[in-house]
Amino acid sequence: MLRSVALLLVLGSASAFLPTLIEKLWTEDSAEGFSGVARIPFKDLLSGNVYVDPFILQSMKKFGFFYVVDVPEYNATVELDYLKRFFELPEEQKDDLAIKKHNAANPNAYRGFCPGVDDVDSTLQFKDVFNIGPHETRGQRGDASKKSPLENMRYEVQEPNVWPETGNFTFDAGFKTTFQAGFEIRRNIGRAFVKSVARALNMPKLPELFVDDEFSAMGLRRYLQRNEINSNMYSDYDNVLLRELEHVDSTVTVLSTFNNGGLQMLHNNKYQEAPVTGDNAFIVNIGKLVDDIIDNHLTNVRHRVAEVNFTRYSITYFLGPQFDAPIDKSMTGEPTEAGRKYSIFGEWVRDYLGAIELFYY
Repeated sequence: MLRSVALLLVLGSASAFLPTLIEKLWTEDSAEGFSGVARIPFKDLLSGNVYVDPFILQSMKKFGFFYVVDVPEYNATVELDYLKRFFELPEEQKDDLAIKKHNAANPNAYRGFCPGVDDVDSTLQFKDVFNIGPHETRGQRGDASKKSPLENMRYEVQEPNVWPETGNFTFDAGFKTTFQAGFEIRRNIGRAFVKSVARALNMPKLPELFVDDEFSAMGLRRYLQRNEINSNMYSDYDNVLLRELEHVDSTVTVLSTFNNGGLQMLHNNKYQEAPVTGDNAFIVNIGKLVDDIIDNHLTNVRHRVAEVNFTRYSITYFLGPQFDAPIDKSMTGEPTEAGRKYSIFGEWVRDYLGAIELFYY
């Protein structure tokens, strides 16, 4: 049925290009692999072209993710070069950007450099991360004593970014410009995906929950190559050696793996290798918290990173609802899992930040 709807939409708007379009967006998948995952052109997604909606919906239902391709004015090679050069900076220069528990001069708890964990027994967090958010400056707080705890938390999550100041103006300016632009591209993809889902599922109020994104985040990640292996690094699911444990995301994810293999998605009860994003594409998937809001119509895919014999780089962007977005009920009024504990997204963020501080410190 979904495929019929998709074909009718395409026939109505681009019949002359139908064979090429279908082959590009949606190829038949085999029992193994992900050849059937949708590949959606960036311009069509961002312009709100409704012909992409059934393709996205089908791919998200069946596989839990899709690709956004043909992204203009985006160069993954440039991003990867700056990412590597940042992590290769002297430790004292990276420490200048470290979050507050590592560097008291940086008041941020989250935006900035989060050094990797040195403990070999740690599996999930054996990586370095540089977190970037949507804010360059922080607004006026006023009298904190006269504000509610949630009002104060709204202020806290609007942490301004910190950027490298290495003395190399070309690098510093290029790094900041490149990742500010990359942040906007990913945020626009995340919002356009939400609008596509809202159209496909007839949930017109869904995009209203994402008008603001006080706590959206883009993480530049370096998964360090391990020198030791222990039993904690093996999957409980199938005993495969892992670089990052199996997990399900919470919000909307836009992921760049560049040409690094290792990412695996659970499909048909088997972890299978996801094709890399390459030069100008992104993987998009949805997390449990957001899927609950849309009555679990999609698949919040379980995924992991298998162990590889090289230092691995990726960039992960997360788009969450705005701070005061209700998350206790779905779009049809059904109670959500998050609603057992939280009324609005800001309450969830409060606990999330607390968990980060407990983990790192």
